[in-house]
Amino acid sequence: MSDYKVDLAEIIFNLRHVADLDGLSKLEEFEHVDPEIVDQLLAEAARFAEEVIAPLNRVGDNEGARRVTDGSVATPTGFRNAYEAYVQAGWGALSIDPEYGGGGFPHLLGLAVEEMLTSACMAWSLCPLLTQGAINLLHAYGTAEQKALYLPAMATGTWTGTMNLTEPQAGSDLGAVATRAVPQPDGSYRLFGTKIFITYGEHDLTDNIVHLVLARTPQAPPGTRGISCFLVPKHLVGDDGSLGVRNDVNCVSIEHKLGIHASPTCVMAYGDDEGAVGFLVGEENGGMRAMFTMMNHARLSVGLQGVAITERSYQQALAYAADRRQGRAPDTPAGQNAPIIDHPDVRRMLLDMRSCVSAMRGLAYRNAEAIDRAHNGSDQTLRDIASEQAALLTPLTKAWSTDLGCELASTGLQIHGGMGFVEETGSAQHYRDARIAPIYEGTNGIQGADLVGRKLVMRNGGVVRDHLSAVATTVESLNGVAQLAPVKLHLEAAHQATSEASEWLLTADPPQRLAAAGAYLKMLAVTTGGAALADGAIAATRLGDPEAAEDRSVLARFFAANRLAGVPGLLAAVKEPADDLAVAGRRILA
Repeated sequence: MSDYKVDLAEIIFNLRHVADLDGLSKLEEFEHVDPEIVDQLLAEAARFAEEVIAPLNRVGDNEGARRVTDGSVATPTGFRNAYEAYVQAGWGALSIDPEYGGGGFPHLLGLAVEEMLTSACMAWSLCPLLTQGAINLLHAYGTAEQKALYLPAMATGTWTGTMNLTEPQAGSDLGAVATRAVPQPDGSYRLFGTKIFITYGEHDLTDNIVHLVLARTPQAPPGTRGISCFLVPKHLVGDDGSLGVRNDVNCVSIEHKLGIHASPTCVMAYGDDEGAVGFLVGEENGGMRAMFTMMNHARLSVGLQGVAITERSYQQALAYAADRRQGRAPDTPAGQNAPIIDHPDVRRMLLDMRSCVSAMRGLAYRNAEAIDRAHNGSDQTLRDIASEQAALLTPLTKAWSTDLGCELASTGLQIHGGMGFVEETGSAQHYRDARIAPIYEGTNGIQGADLVGRKLVMRNGGVVRDHLSAVATTVESLNGVAQLAPVKLHLEAAHQATSEASEWLLTADPPQRLAAAGAYLKMLAVTTGGAALADGAIAATRLGDPEAAEDRSVLARFFAANRLAGVPGLLAAVKEPADDLAVAGRRILA
């Protein structure tokens, strides 16, 4: 057992009253999503996360993954048994297409289960996360034969999947990818090259690993236009699905990292001998388009890591604050020490963690709902609108939630005082684990550039205007709700400032947009998260539970005063001329 307990009531509330799981169940594809079944499923997922996965978190951090002499990788004690239990329970297949053995539930529901597993043990959860993304890519771009051969085993989790993008000379700049794919007479390819930072590129959890690899064919054009995507299995697969000989792909080493020690981050060598056998996925030179299907899935999941790690850190900090006695609070009798939770500054930090995790969760769940609506339903216009919304929300979820995950894991450590800096308390692990999330799946700077360079200009700004119009509707719904009057004040000001920033950036030149990207992303994300909290407080009020309504009003008010109130101040950073950046680049930073 561990100290992690799934906040099931909070998750279910956000699924139903911030996102709209019940609305999704009215779509033809999700008619089987019965509320009672959902509640039972989530309760069982919570039990699984708490009892099976959460105890691995400390063990995994202490032991780490290790590469053994034959090039294989051993995961920490208990990881393999837990993964076998995960496969047997069918959790990996929850939101996969039933045609390939999946449960056909909404991605929104799968994301809620993913949150539990990530809070329980982030390092362990990375393996299923990458597999889900690989399934999505193959489902969208694979041939009928590839899907029939690989997806059933991947859906169950019997085989896992990876994403192979980065090379020593090609980090975020994938146009520099140099791995070669040489066509063969039988229609396959032989791959030669090295990939780095490959999460679960080798492990002992399953018998086969399906690598999705970016590489170049002969005569491919330079840059990202010349990249193709290939399926490269660890073991070649027969027409009947049986495993054949070992492919020419090997783990050369694993990285020794700041955090997520139990997750093997591998250097992979393709083609040390005759070349790794691979199969083209999608069109030749269309690899980036295909890989973005997987990357966008991963970006939402990485954003969710910010939610999950904050939840875990918050729970530990809350328990410590209730138990640790030190000093006197304002109402502590003379001669006695108070639990530190009675000190106003500690309560402030805890409430900041609690309100922010709720805002982040609302954003992530609404992002997942938009993805579900983009791919399901008979009304193409509504699907297109949802697709635009998902595109806009994804960089917000990824960047804002992971930045906050680092900040708030640090807050959790601060609440522990000096003991937080001591590894045996476990608080430091959350801080270390959280730090990778703003980096991988596109650094948060790349998310900001994507927001201002691609998402802001969709429909000439129409998509972001529609999104901010929905925020304005939330502001209007706060009229006359006395306990939420401060929320209305700050949300309205944040909305106005973010609208002004959006319109200003739409007329700015590209260098100015890029210079403003970080501040603008934060403005839009905090405003969106504040609206989600406000909507939740309004929904709780309408449900007629006074205690729940007051609790959610407290969260919304605190977030409004401590986070939303800062949004208008970021407008100056957005509008600051980019000239100083150029000067710094030429002289000050030289």
